[in-house]
Amino acid sequence: MIRKIIKIDEDRCNGCGLCVSACHEGAIGLVDGKAKLLRDDYCDGLGNCLPACPTGAITFEEREAAAFDEAAVKANMEVTGGTDAGGATGAAGTADVAGAASASGAECATGAADAAGAAGAADEREPDALPCGCPGTHSKSINREPGAGSAQASGAGHTAEPAQEPGAGHAREQAKAAETHLNQWPVQIKLVPVNAPYFNNANLLIAADCAAYAYGGFHGDFMKNRITIIGCPKLDDADYSEKLTAILAQNDIKSVTVARMEVPCCGGIEHATKTALQNCGKLIPWQVVVFSTDGKILEASLD
Repeated sequence: MIRKIIKIDEDRCNGCGLCVSACHEGAIGLVDGKAKLLRDDYCDGLGNCLPACPTGAITFEEREAAAFDEAAVKANMEVTGGTDAGGATGAAGTADVAGAASASGAECATGAADAAGAAGAADEREPDALPCGCPGTHSKSINREPGAGSAQASGAGHTAEPAQEPGAGHAREQAKAAETHLNQWPVQIKLVPVNAPYFNNANLLIAADCAAYAYGGFHGDFMKNRITIIGCPKLDDADYSEKLTAILAQNDIKSVTVARMEVPCCGGIEHATKTALQNCGKLIPWQVVVFSTDGKILEASLD
């Protein structure tokens, strides 16, 4: 049958493995350091891997391809550790290498087996291990004790300090202002897994990179009690709408706040979010907050 399916430009691929993590069906693996479509029938054609690719090596094409086989994907997840919330191990992934090689016509090395095993368990809502092993892309939730950030900033634990030392109140206020409210990692839109567990029942903040630098109280006023993801539509040269749509469609998002700068190029992140809200098939409350380049809130519009 002729259908839409992904196409990977090996010349542009840098072998980072982000697409392997983004493809929960296990259709993509690393072969000789390059991403490769291992099985046509594992590719659903939705393209969750496209926004994950930092080099733009993945596109769509229409060609003769086997139909997407959901049953085969589920069976492969069971074989490769689909019941393991931490994702499949490289050893489990070797079980499907032979089938992957015959479907793609490629000779899969041991690394491809590890990559195929990295597809993990989407049903368990846990992110998959990345073949590249980059610590910056390791997904995790951050559980903070109340006041933990301010305690670290003020050097808590030094009990010898007099309780009523002059200026102590001011120092505590400064520490409180500096308290961090980052609740997960990673934060870059291009790096966050679509099905990360911290998205479940979350108030989502989609912010332009510069916003936190322009507005001094960004952590306390906007990031507190929210899951924060950031991007720059100008520097990333990417359309976030597809990945944002997947995040909104596949998770129980309670609300969306867009934090952007007043500069025109920052409108891209607002446009991508609005597109995702329209395409996700849900009614989610949302608002846009615009900051000036000198750190003031210019407007806040609630839908």
